[in-house]
Amino acid sequence: MANARRMMGKACDIATAPGRDAWRLCVAPMMDRTDRHCRMFHRQLAPHARLYTEMVATSAVLYGDVARHLAFSPEERPLAVQFGGSDPDDLARCAERAAAWGYDEINLNCGCPSPRVRRGAFGAVLMLEPARVAACVRAMAAASGLSISVKCRIGVDEQDDFAFLARFVERVAAAGCRIFIVHARKAWLEGLSPKQNREVPPLDHERVYRLKEAFVGLVVVLNGGIRNVPDALAHLRHVDGVMIGREAYANPWRLVELEQALFDPQFAPRREDIVRTMTAYARRLEAEGVPPRAVFRHLLGLANGLAGARRYRRILGEALAAGDRGAAALVEAFEAVRDASRAPVAAPTAASASW
Repeated sequence: MANARRMMGKACDIATAPGRDAWRLCVAPMMDRTDRHCRMFHRQLAPHARLYTEMVATSAVLYGDVARHLAFSPEERPLAVQFGGSDPDDLARCAERAAAWGYDEINLNCGCPSPRVRRGAFGAVLMLEPARVAACVRAMAAASGLSISVKCRIGVDEQDDFAFLARFVERVAAAGCRIFIVHARKAWLEGLSPKQNREVPPLDHERVYRLKEAFVGLVVVLNGGIRNVPDALAHLRHVDGVMIGREAYANPWRLVELEQALFDPQFAPRREDIVRTMTAYARRLEAEGVPPRAVFRHLLGLANGLAGARRYRRILGEALAAGDRGAAALVEAFEAVRDASRAPVAAPTAASASW
């Protein structure tokens, strides 16, 4: 703890650069979720949010189709790419390519507990090797000139106290990392599946608050269990930012509510306008060979909270399962919402008014 206190002065020097509010609202990297099409959709809902890619393994960038893994639309920015890797040289080469593609930030995955990630010696297991993480951070920063962030847990297996977390952050911060995104749950590397690791053991938000108190100069973003505006506002009294994951995907309109509460109370998008934007986007990509299903699958939750939402999900879901019908499936699904909104009701609701 004494070392952590000594780091405060050095960390303050690192973190006094402008832009701390850039991490006030973040959307978590989620495998098979936050691809470029999902991010394009989320950008319509939260113009100020910082978006993150799915985790991209260094091997995919170094030996695979770079454009497939790194290409994105300019509208998605500010945008961070999350890399999974543990070799400083490999990560440096990937970071250089990410900078060339125009990313705003590089995030190193030190939080994923899946067996596949552990076999590759990256993810949550890296928290047990802070010196290696520090070397990776230095290499990526030197190669790219971009902000480097680390996404980690509060502990790993039996390494489950504040001192362990503080030592990790202290060592990595000394290498130049000023942004730490902390999932407020310990990772179990053995005995639990990745899905179980999202639910147990219990969240410990207080430990993340304590981390911010110890390292006042660092940007500390809290991830885990944030479901609505009151949750976000409560956490923001203690940390610099919040990262929302599964809730943003399952109930995407939550991002609109967060944008309004945290940045712009006058922000008032209409779902029909978002449908038009995403339809035009899908048509443009379809001409390049991208199937409409790749885009529209991320919009299944767009009508949640509105009359007709269940029918919307059924129509769109069945169309996606049966094959690609293009924009027609999305339009048909939203007609169900329109029809329901025109039905007589006892009194107008907030949900119907937001249509």
